[in-house]
Amino acid sequence: MIKIIIVEDDSVIRNNLTDLINSDDDITCTGAFGNCEDAIKHLDKEVPDVFLMDISLPGMDGIKGMKIILDKFPEIDFLMLTVHSDSELIFKAIKSGACGYLDKSATEQKIIDSIKEVFYGGAPMTSRIAKLVFESFQEKPASGNETSLSNRETDVLDLLCKGKTYKDISSSLKITVGTVRHHIKNIYRKLHVHSKSEAVAKAFKDKLI
Repeated sequence: MIKIIIVEDDSVIRNNLTDLINSDDDITCTGAFGNCEDAIKHLDKEVPDVFLMDISLPGMDGIKGMKIILDKFPEIDFLMLTVHSDSELIFKAIKSGACGYLDKSATEQKIIDSIKEVFYGGAPMTSRIAKLVFESFQEKPASGNETSLSNRETDVLDLLCKGKTYKDISSSLKITVGTVRHHIKNIYRKLHVHSKSEAVAKAFKDKLI
């Protein structure tokens, strides 16, 4: 069962998301909060697999909250859910550790599928967000330094290219599955890809392994 925490200041949206998540057999909402501060306090009791996080929140904003949480729990995945269409803000969220980014017009099925995709190593985006990201990359090509992988990330990518599962990689490198997922999230961010297949294709194309 994939455990989710929701952080959304609109109580109607928050309650609807909670009901939606709990209607699925594979995921469960273990906490729903109106601000980051309360969500962070809850982590003393239970740590989720995925945060479904709004960006604009009262008090601490979602990006700052995500950074604080990831400093202590790097294995947690973040899926940002927002109305924002500012490409700079989207990139700030992604560079700060967000695995996926959906706008609030996403369908219920898209939200459910995206939570599962994030948990299993993907980086989902709605089409509108993906278009903004693509356009921004065209305007601002990534520098070589942004795609530089650490030695450990290269090891993980090499095993991914050999078709190894997260569990296989965990066993081979003697690290936890959560740490494997964290490395893969960083690999996706640095390579500017959104799935395992894209990462593998880019690794062979750019001779990264």
